[in-house]
Amino acid sequence: MLKENFERFADASRKDFKTASQENVFEVSATIATCESTKSQLKEWMKPVEAPLPKFLAASGHKGMVYREPYGVTLIICPFNGPLILSLRPAIAALSAGNPCILKLSEALLATDELLLELIPKYFAPEALSAVVGARELVTKVLSLPFDFIFLTGSVGVGKVVMRAAAENLTPVLLELGGQNPAIVDETANIPDAAKKIVWGAMAWGGQWCTSPGYAVVHESVAKQFVAECKKAVVALYGADPQNNPDYSRIISPVAVKRLASLIDPKKVVYGGKSDPSVRYLDPTILYPISWSDKIMEDEIFGPLLPILTYSDLGQLLAKIKSLPKPLGGYVFSRNQQMIDRVVGSLSFGGGAVNQTNVFLFIESMPYGGVGTAGLGNYYGKYGYDSLTHAKSVLISPPDVAIDHLFPPYTKEKVQAMDQWFDY
Repeated sequence: MLKENFERFADASRKDFKTASQENVFEVSATIATCESTKSQLKEWMKPVEAPLPKFLAASGHKGMVYREPYGVTLIICPFNGPLILSLRPAIAALSAGNPCILKLSEALLATDELLLELIPKYFAPEALSAVVGARELVTKVLSLPFDFIFLTGSVGVGKVVMRAAAENLTPVLLELGGQNPAIVDETANIPDAAKKIVWGAMAWGGQWCTSPGYAVVHESVAKQFVAECKKAVVALYGADPQNNPDYSRIISPVAVKRLASLIDPKKVVYGGKSDPSVRYLDPTILYPISWSDKIMEDEIFGPLLPILTYSDLGQLLAKIKSLPKPLGGYVFSRNQQMIDRVVGSLSFGGGAVNQTNVFLFIESMPYGGVGTAGLGNYYGKYGYDSLTHAKSVLISPPDVAIDHLFPPYTKEKVQAMDQWFDY
């Protein structure tokens, strides 16, 4: 479906909001790559795995096998920000695991939705994959159905709604949510490199990326240099006129532009700050100096705004970040390995990078998922297959072998023989 309609899908993504060619092409190519990678490894993933047994069981011919079985009909609730990556890639995980699924598409993606609704029935049997579009009313109705598994990529608020609905049927869930992702820059970092990567991470996809840096927090001794390099980076990446630069994507809706613009304190704008809701445009915007109490720090931004804070004491900074809801992403820029180890070991976050941003989620061989308010469970590759299947353990006994010490009468020897169950 994707290969035969590559240009149509890329064009639909561009019409919806991903005007940058790399971004709309990547939506299609990354999803195709996920499918190819999954097909190449699926037979191996499906093989039953033999488990180690207590020595006495193994010696008497017993075997322990773990089989993977599908959960069943799966509901996948899709967000707008990854038109294909965050709809079809979860579907690939579900289908590879043997689960028929229904995609609840985001109503914000008019062009992509229209194309998926046209093509899915042509390429898939309805009992394997179907798609529906609708707003809150449809979600409420769909969530009342007894699905066997629910996969959501969305906000923390929607995640709570889904968990409450899933509880009615004790349905397992996988939740990919979000949060305010920190990017910590210490005094040893390569400041121009850090600034460029963080600016790109905050502005790519129009900042509508759940792993985007939500803020940069920079050692006070290099803060002014970092701000200057961020301003240079915006121009280097998007030019002096980002609004007319095809490499800079749009915001999903006029309403979203207005929400984001309301977060901007004009007194703290050091670059950008302008918006035009009628064409879904918002400048790549740098804000400094920002404090923890500022309005923009209250919740996930989800737009091309980069607040910059400063710190002087790393321990105090880590304590502050740990007092906040757990983020989906975490980033640290430093040449000091001791500092890097301290940050990675101290902070809890879904996934992240050292001296890089965002792109850890491109890597199929590593699990992608949140923790705490950032999500529940993970997927990608074998991790997705395992998350979307139940591990069924089966002990296989020879037909003529009994475990005599299980049966009464219980002599002293039989009671002592129970210790064998813990000798592997």
